[in-house]
Amino acid sequence: MTSARDRILVRLKSAPRRTMPERPDWAAPRYGEGRVTQFRAMLEAAHADVCEVARADWPERLRVILANKGVSRVLFAPATATGRQLAEAWAAGDAPKLVPYDRSIEEMKAVLVHEVQASVTTARSGIAQTGSLVLWPTPDEPRLMSLLPPIHVVLVDKGNIRDSLAETMQVEGWAGSMPTNAVLVSGPSKTADIEQTLAYGVHGPKELIVLVIGDDA
Repeated sequence: MTSARDRILVRLKSAPRRTMPERPDWAAPRYGEGRVTQFRAMLEAAHADVCEVARADWPERLRVILANKGVSRVLFAPATATGRQLAEAWAAGDAPKLVPYDRSIEEMKAVLVHEVQASVTTARSGIAQTGSLVLWPTPDEPRLMSLLPPIHVVLVDKGNIRDSLAETMQVEGWAGSMPTNAVLVSGPSKTADIEQTLAYGVHGPKELIVLVIGDDA
């Protein structure tokens, strides 16, 4: 007696073979001189705040932005170039207190969840087509820095904003090496209930502030 399994396999083997459809023609978008404008428009459409800032001026601009939001404690990565510049610029004057991420997660847990109001990290690059930031976590700047504080501040170099994800992966050589959790961020954390009502900050930061750093901003 033929089993149900055997009958299914016979039908599968006797089914006519189909050829794979041809892939449609596709070309990655090119924005040229409008690349940063496209990047900014897409991020702002997703409720992110975007500022274009000169390389030497971003710490002061950030100080003003966070002061207007009442932020008093900011998490930063002291071993990175961004962290060193921020610490030097905020060493004197009326600036929020910088809290270094320099201990294990077990030791930092209370700080991450209950104490800091914002964090500052650096994006590896940006994607104009979708308004996405490429976060490339490292031991000095781990993923939790961009996940737990209510406000996430991200610096991205204007020269590292590319047209599409395909171009980004190719130029940066993703096929050769990737971290365990490369992340694309396109706005603050948001989710929706069955009635499609958006709520922000349920699974991550409620606010995303993006500083586009350039020599001529």
